[in-house]
Amino acid sequence: MINQRPSGEEPRTERVTRLLAAWGAGDESALAQLVPLVQSELRQIARRQMRRERNGHTLQTTAVVNEAYLRLFDVTGMRFRDPGHFLAMSARLMRRVLVDHARSRGAVKRGGGAVKVTLDDAFSVSDERTPDLVALDDALEALAALDRRKSQVVEMRFFGGFSVAETAKALSVSPETVMRDWRLAKAWLLRELRHAD
Repeated sequence: MINQRPSGEEPRTERVTRLLAAWGAGDESALAQLVPLVQSELRQIARRQMRRERNGHTLQTTAVVNEAYLRLFDVTGMRFRDPGHFLAMSARLMRRVLVDHARSRGAVKRGGGAVKVTLDDAFSVSDERTPDLVALDDALEALAALDRRKSQVVEMRFFGGFSVAETAKALSVSPETVMRDWRLAKAWLLRELRHAD
């Protein structure tokens, strides 16, 4: 996801990795330098997540990115392995922003304006209603308690828009493992969401 800079300059990926290390070591100014480098990726993740929101949603892409940025700034002692790990954490924080917003607007109540999300074609079952964001978040939290990696795969693929290869690299597993986790996690989540109805 992170592109390279032209030759003669420090490659963008290396610069991002260096800034992540500096930020993890306590250099708060590193985050301010980092965000402009990954701004387009952060906005892309936020746009993907916002497309799943209902019409008339009160949050805008910029607000989701800014709130995630503020939450990232509050993270202390976090060590990011690489830019992919950082973007995965950013996607998770954006999901938290949207879920917190949905919860604060009363989406927890059955029929209370719950936010609808669509799980991509491979994840959805035809003629079934799509889960609301809060129910999906609850199911993901339950999955994380059982199998953290499968939950991370869903976060990265569904919420972060990561490819199989990017997810595999960020989690230090094979693409085949990601696909297996993805299939099993989807089946488990669909079962949980059906029981939640």
